[in-house]
Amino acid sequence: MRKDRIDLAGGIGLVCFSAVLAGNQIVVKLTNDALSPVFQAGVRSLGAALVVWIWAMARGVSFGPLRPQVWPGVILGLLFSFEFLCLFTALDLTTVSRASIIFYTMPMHLSLAAHFLIPGERLSPQRVVGLVLAFGGVFIVLADRAGGEASLAGDLLALCGAFGWAGIALVVRITPLSEAPPESQQLWQLVISSPILLGLAPLMGPVLRDVGPEVWALMGYQIVAVASLGFLAWFYLMKTYPASNVASFAFLTPVFSVVLAWLLLGEPLRWTVIAALTLVSLGIFLINRR
Repeated sequence: MRKDRIDLAGGIGLVCFSAVLAGNQIVVKLTNDALSPVFQAGVRSLGAALVVWIWAMARGVSFGPLRPQVWPGVILGLLFSFEFLCLFTALDLTTVSRASIIFYTMPMHLSLAAHFLIPGERLSPQRVVGLVLAFGGVFIVLADRAGGEASLAGDLLALCGAFGWAGIALVVRITPLSEAPPESQQLWQLVISSPILLGLAPLMGPVLRDVGPEVWALMGYQIVAVASLGFLAWFYLMKTYPASNVASFAFLTPVFSVVLAWLLLGEPLRWTVIAALTLVSLGIFLINRR
């Protein structure tokens, strides 16, 4: 049932989804101690594809005509592979706080691309201000080379991951996949990315590191709570509530990520992190706000 504003149930759902995504950054960082980043991403895609397929079959979801979806679906899967190869490797090289702040600048890149590619998505003065603020936050993060785990390579990979995520959003918006059900959109990403990532993983070093029993719980969180049911819930929220209102909640995820990284991983709350987080969060809010 379509609604014209975010009600209490929608607000709670969006806050919970932001917290789940923020927790995922912590989980990926911890899982990198046991599995290589690219292998971890491939296992996640494979497991999530199975979960989404079972979900779709149990609910009798119709995927619609497949022929128009093939090429957009392939591009979607390639972008998804690139996004998570970059993000998971970034989290192996740099801190969760830095990677999250940079990665969640995706609305900035999407707004810039949509200005040229999507009719009716021109940049307004408010969005331009949001872009400037978000860019300022990224500049602060990239310029600050202090801190024990800061890595320029990791920071740049997080930025490339944000480019991949923005590309996925564009493909879903401007191709026939926009008419496909959420389950179909998700399966194209997962089914194509799993063999690509699993095939690349052995070429990028040992796939197993220090594997312990806790790794299965960490992977279960990623597969079930995030990559399958979490994103399906997001798609349904997008269908129920105004897209711009839903997107405006994106600024919460890097906030939660920085706080959780401080509480659970002991990452320092440097003034540069707080300043960059403030600028990026405010920028994302302005970009998505009507």
